[in-house]
Amino acid sequence: VAPLIILEDKGPVFYNAQRIGLNGKIFKMYKFRSMKENAPDLRNKDGTTFNAENDPRVTKIGKVLRYTSLDETPQLLNVLIGNMSFIGPRPDLPDMLKNYREGDEQKLLVRPGITGYSQVMYRNSSSLDQRFDGDVYYKTNISFLLDLKILFKTIDVVIRHRNIYRN
Repeated sequence: VAPLIILEDKGPVFYNAQRIGLNGKIFKMYKFRSMKENAPDLRNKDGTTFNAENDPRVTKIGKVLRYTSLDETPQLLNVLIGNMSFIGPRPDLPDMLKNYREGDEQKLLVRPGITGYSQVMYRNSSSLDQRFDGDVYYKTNISFLLDLKILFKTIDVVIRHRNIYRN
């Protein structure tokens, strides 16, 4: 993947994003870079990151990485480092704290995950409130069985390429 990113856009291989982790601690989350170098940060009205099938900021290899979810694989480094788990709430951008409603901060009591309830139920097609609701649902219902369901649903969602873009 790295040579393809470098060949197409000559920029860095990784996108290192600041995220909120366990107990509100900020950490660096790793992803393969799917956008052109220095692409502007566009947001939806609710503050979520903009994504669309024909986003001109996304590189050709980036489209493939996003479609297959391969752009997320460097987060395995975050699992090894210990600031993420395989399954958990979606890690938020630090500036999203201002959008938390009462009770949403509960999601910060568990380690964020590469995949999780919100990711498999909505992926990128949800509103911010739906994502927060799903993350809090996960935190309050955490169990081995729920994690197993999320794991199998993740495989299904990735293979079937569901909800990649927000409409």
